[in-house]
Amino acid sequence: MQVGSIIDSSFLERLSLELMGINLSEDDNATALCEAISFIANKGWAPGTGGNFSVVVSEKPLQLLVTKSGVDKHSVSPDELLLVNRSGKVLNSRAKPSAETLLHAMIARVTGASCILHTHTIWNTVISSRESGPVLELTGFEMLKGLEGVKSHEHVEKVPMFENSQDIPALARKISARMKKEPDMHGFLLRGHGLYTWGASVAEARRHVEIFEFLFEVYGQLN
Repeated sequence: MQVGSIIDSSFLERLSLELMGINLSEDDNATALCEAISFIANKGWAPGTGGNFSVVVSEKPLQLLVTKSGVDKHSVSPDELLLVNRSGKVLNSRAKPSAETLLHAMIARVTGASCILHTHTIWNTVISSRESGPVLELTGFEMLKGLEGVKSHEHVEKVPMFENSQDIPALARKISARMKKEPDMHGFLLRGHGLYTWGASVAEARRHVEIFEFLFEVYGQLN
């Protein structure tokens, strides 16, 4: 019998992280991310095993903690998060990250965001599927002021909408080009898929999810 076969895989993952100087059970960002994921799941914004979520733990080199692929998001613990590099390669486990991990790394690189959250909700799916234009414009709503830097309900929030694709590298390049042209962007939609939004902290990114999902539902019911 091979030694590795009798050693718990979670122990090996923890040991790998400890060798890199990372203790997830004591990492405030990892804990905050898991709390945000639980909040989002309890809202019904990540049904089934949907959604993926990340937090940056190192800027140079860029490293993120991301959720595993195919797991229920109601009870994710810090020890279950995967450490990945700027290319989406897992550094601490053999477990599989979300197929969209590369989008998280791209958003972190382009925006400097510390946390990226991706939800699958009824309203962001309906609106992104129904609206035919390349941009959803939201204006006239007081809750717009919940988005970082927005000071008035008269602000026009332009939410780009991209066609969904399984070619994640190509999709990342397309979205990256758009984000560089529009640095004030707070989020974007993938048609029939969901919302990506981010923030300078887990708390800010979580607030942006709440604001966008409120605005999508209002917009959807009014239109």
